[in-house]
Amino acid sequence: MTMKILILPVFLIVGLLILSSCSKGPSDSGAVQASSLRGGETRETLPPENFSGVTAQAYKAAKDMPEVLDSIYCYCDCKKHFGHKSLLTCYVDEHAKNCDICLNEALFARELHNQGKDAREIREIIDQRFGEMHHGG
Repeated sequence: MTMKILILPVFLIVGLLILSSCSKGPSDSGAVQASSLRGGETRETLPPENFSGVTAQAYKAAKDMPEVLDSIYCYCDCKKHFGHKSLLTCYVDEHAKNCDICLNEALFARELHNQGKDAREIREIIDQRFGEMHHGG
């Protein structure tokens, strides 16, 4: 019994030391830098002129703001199933033209971008909206 009582404070102290050594991130109030959100897609998107209607609008959004789309997770789960890096990857080939999720995310991202939101804010809003839909919330 005495040994257990002595070991408990040791575990608490070690735990506190581990937690205090964790990185607290950037000094600017913990704000995430947009560049750290990037998925790493570097290929060119397909030209919007190859498509029509809503599909062309989404491909244009990808062409006009690749840094934003590369910061967004695609909720059709193409990262898991096809190895995509981000939503932008859906627009380097014809994947997006056949996927309502890809199209809707890109068009919504463009709408938010036009409202003056930055990549971090857009990602948070899309994660909230599409994440809830994806997980049945």
